[in-house]
Amino acid sequence: MKIKPEEISSIIKKQIEDYKKRTDTAEVGTVIEAGDGIVRIYGLNNAVSGELLLFPNDIYGMALNLEEETVGACVFGEDKYIKEGTQVRLTGEVARVKVGDELIGRVLNGLGEPIDGKGPLKTKKTKPIEETAPGVVKRQPVKEPLQTGLKAVDSMIPIGCGQRELIIGDRQTGKTAMAVDTIINQRDKGIICIYVAIGGKNSSIARVVDTFEKYKAMDYTIVISASASDPTPLQYLAPYTGCAIGEFFRDNERHALIVYDDLTKHAKCYRELSLILRHPPGREAYPGDIFYCHSRLLERACKYADEYGAGSLTALPIIETQAGDVTTYIPTNVISITDGQIYLETNLFYQGVRPAVNVGLSVSRVGGQAQIKAMKQIAGSLRLELAQYREMEAFARFGTELDKATVGMLERGKRLVELLKQPQYRPIPVEEQILIVFAGVGGYIDNIAVEEVSRFEEELLKYVRENYSGLLSEIKTKKELSDDLKARLDDVLAEFRGKFISRGTGPH
Repeated sequence: MKIKPEEISSIIKKQIEDYKKRTDTAEVGTVIEAGDGIVRIYGLNNAVSGELLLFPNDIYGMALNLEEETVGACVFGEDKYIKEGTQVRLTGEVARVKVGDELIGRVLNGLGEPIDGKGPLKTKKTKPIEETAPGVVKRQPVKEPLQTGLKAVDSMIPIGCGQRELIIGDRQTGKTAMAVDTIINQRDKGIICIYVAIGGKNSSIARVVDTFEKYKAMDYTIVISASASDPTPLQYLAPYTGCAIGEFFRDNERHALIVYDDLTKHAKCYRELSLILRHPPGREAYPGDIFYCHSRLLERACKYADEYGAGSLTALPIIETQAGDVTTYIPTNVISITDGQIYLETNLFYQGVRPAVNVGLSVSRVGGQAQIKAMKQIAGSLRLELAQYREMEAFARFGTELDKATVGMLERGKRLVELLKQPQYRPIPVEEQILIVFAGVGGYIDNIAVEEVSRFEEELLKYVRENYSGLLSEIKTKKELSDDLKARLDDVLAEFRGKFISRGTGPH
């Protein structure tokens, strides 16, 4: 059987005419089901996943679920006016967010619109909310430090620009406090910070903004607020909005830090949307693509190669565990996506160890390359001594007779734990951290009473600032401890310890 050329040409002509008809008319669909921020639309045959949809009263939505006959979409804003029979139009655009320096110091909602009463955003630059993460060729290894100002983190779990470091722990263990301290510490460091609050209470988010204003952190910070009272689609979209804003600074050869607080609530939002859209539930009722949701978000954090401007976007996602269980679905997912985790333990928190970092379970897989050499030289033994102390402490509870070496290890461990405690909103410059850690691992606090360690640290810093400020400047500029610098640090510490003990703080 032969196909005639006339038949082929007639088929092609018909297809071209059909295509013209489709493109000439704006495609309009009809809502057949609505509720809980989700609508099902019939008639949008040419809709694309992630495309913006226009509802009456200038309400926008986004296509999420493309089925054979219908489209499942989420609605941004009040959905009470959207009922069965409502007309929906395709816009041909993906969701975009305003970006630029004009956003610094502002509080925005999940769509990037201002909610702080300071007027509209004075920028015309926009960026797609969802973008593909940069490929391997565009990236370079993490090698530039991002200081948190926390002794326990900067010494043992260092973070570098472009890294993704997870903060994980039970509720009320100081996860948000750690992220807030890190943002406060970026003052005068040229790093733009973005804090994304997902599913929290409005009062809690307002308290964080208040803290930023008190410590003048809003001068370089953008807050994205998607509270529990906001529609679920806005909570789902908020981290992608924040990420797009952070990417603007990264793409313009600058450094940005983004905190996602927290991705556990974000996963619950997506589960809610998916179940209403009738996606098949998987483990713990989460949809099968929840891993992809978080991986495509966190993969966008990176350090660009020099030929692409060397900008960076560093991500600090937060995950909440239940009863310290890190083996559940969402925690294991995010642990496998990130470059390490800072694990905050409830027991340590209630013992007064703050930040309550569990040294054994916390790790930074790439940040060691970014840690400044001076800290690397002295902090290696600190982690080992603390890990040994935790192990011996559990063993000593049985009341066993201990040899002299073990007793010495336990006594030093107690003092090191005390030395790493730090009040909230009091980040410490890295050169002062090095001085404190040097005093701890060098044995200068071994014969100081445990309850006097924090006073020893406070007075040591004051003494060195007043009498040897050049020493701190030298550590800051050289970023390395030469033999000569170590000898001078030893002399200063020995001199100060002698004065401290002679004032009545005798050996323990």
